[in-house]
Amino acid sequence: MKIVILEDERHAASRLKELVAETAPDATICAVLESVSEARDWFADNTADLILADIHLSDTLSLELFADTSITTPVIFTTAYDAYVLRAFKFNSIDYLLKPISKEELDAALRKFRTQFGSAGIDTKIAIALQQMVLGKTTGRSRFLVRRGERLIPVSVTDTVFIRADDKLTYLYTRNDQQYLLDENLDTLETQLDPDSFFRINRSYIASIDSIEKVVTHLNGRLKVSIRNANDEDIFVSKARANIFKKWLGK
Repeated sequence: MKIVILEDERHAASRLKELVAETAPDATICAVLESVSEARDWFADNTADLILADIHLSDTLSLELFADTSITTPVIFTTAYDAYVLRAFKFNSIDYLLKPISKEELDAALRKFRTQFGSAGIDTKIAIALQQMVLGKTTGRSRFLVRRGERLIPVSVTDTVFIRADDKLTYLYTRNDQQYLLDENLDTLETQLDPDSFFRINRSYIASIDSIEKVVTHLNGRLKVSIRNANDEDIFVSKARANIFKKWLGK
């Protein structure tokens, strides 16, 4: 696995190299780059499997590198600033680690990278191309950003079973039965998700196509829906939306 470090503080770069050696002894640090201009020049003639990037570099934000170039290399952001997390996850981001970074946090982020992009040494561009060929081109939002304690975690839309509104709070439920609190409401999320994969069941639920376990006709033309991992036994699609829902299921 070839890694490039974007870091303008020598002490921080040295510490990161030590952590990489401890958590990924098979990895090779190809370069330590201190500025966006230096990184542009390096990536013009070289490739890497993974980038460990601080946000603030010597000339500008590392985010500018990914906004202005066609670099598709996955990134683990390593920074002291949490203000850029939403922007960061627009650019091939695997994780967003806040300094001081622990060995455990980096190890978890590297394991996430390996899970998504294969074993060490695989060319990242080939991995991305293969992933797109297998999964097909997706539309809509691709992931959510959730918080667990002080750590920010990206959750893939493909891991989402359903989203439920409870009073003024919105919760996301995953395939491994994890529950996370979201900032957005269902009205906003409905416009961001792929309509082929998700359906707005009612005012309280958005469900993925894979989560629908059973549909039963009910009184007054409504449909009663069983959603995997949902504790609510009374989930209904209204008569007005019943035909739309059935067409969605039969696509």
